[in-house]
Amino acid sequence: MSSGDSQDQASKEQHNHASQAPLIEHLIELRSRLMRAVIAILVIFLGLYPFANGIYAFVAEPLMALLPEGSQMIATEVASPFLAPFKLTLVVAVFIAIPVVLHQAWSFVAPGLYDKEKALAVPLLVSSIGLFYAGAAFAYYIVFPLLFAFFTQTGPEDITVMTDINQYLNFVLKLFFAFGVAFEIPIATFLLILSGITTVESLSRKRPYIVLGCFVVGMLLTPPDVVSQSLLAIPMYLLYEVGLLFGRLVRNRRAKQQPDDAADD
Repeated sequence: MSSGDSQDQASKEQHNHASQAPLIEHLIELRSRLMRAVIAILVIFLGLYPFANGIYAFVAEPLMALLPEGSQMIATEVASPFLAPFKLTLVVAVFIAIPVVLHQAWSFVAPGLYDKEKALAVPLLVSSIGLFYAGAAFAYYIVFPLLFAFFTQTGPEDITVMTDINQYLNFVLKLFFAFGVAFEIPIATFLLILSGITTVESLSRKRPYIVLGCFVVGMLLTPPDVVSQSLLAIPMYLLYEVGLLFGRLVRNRRAKQQPDDAADD
C-alpha cells in the first residue's frame, strides 16, 4: 500500500469517527433526558403512593355520590384492592409530570430549531399541556356526573349497582385520555393551517364531515350511548371552531405583515 493510500484511509477513518461523535453525544443526551423524566415520574409516584387510596376515592366520587347511602364498590379479583390504587397513582404521577417530560423533550430538540420556531413552539407547548389538563377536568367535573347519573337512573329499580374497582378505573382512565386528547383539537387545527397543509376556507367547507367525524370518534371512544357520545362530540366540534378562529387570526396577521415587509424592501 502506497503512502497516498494510507493517508486516504486515515482521513476516511477520521471522518467516520468525527461523524459518529455527534451521534453518540445526541444519544447520551437523549438517555440523560429520558432518565430525568423517569426520575421525575418516580419521585412524584413515591410522594403520592401513601395517598393512593384517597386518590382512588376522589376519582370514584362522581359515581359514589349518586349511589344509595352505604353503597360501595367491589373487587372481583384477589389483587384488585392493591393494583387498582397502585395503577391509578402511577397514572396520576405521569399526569402531573407531563410538564417535566415535555420540558425534557423540548430541551433536547430546541438547539436544532430556528428562533422563529422556538418563539412559536413554546406557546403551543404550554397551550397543549393546559388543554390536556382542561380536557381531563371537563371529564371529571362535567361529563362524569351527567354520565353516571344517566347510567344509574335508567336501569331497572331492582338492580343494585356494585361496580368493580378495576373496571371502573379502566373506564374513567379511558374517558380522561379521550377528553384530554380531544381538547388538543385547536392545536392540531392551528398547526395544519400554519404549516400550509390546508387552509381555513378548506376546513370551513368540510364542516359537515367534521361534525360526522366528531360523533364517530365519540362513538368509538365512549360507551355506546348517545349521552356520552354527545358529551365528547360537541366539545370536539366547538374546539375545532376555536382552532379555525386562531387560524384566521394568524392568516390575517401574516397578510398585514407582507405589505409592510414589501415596503421595507
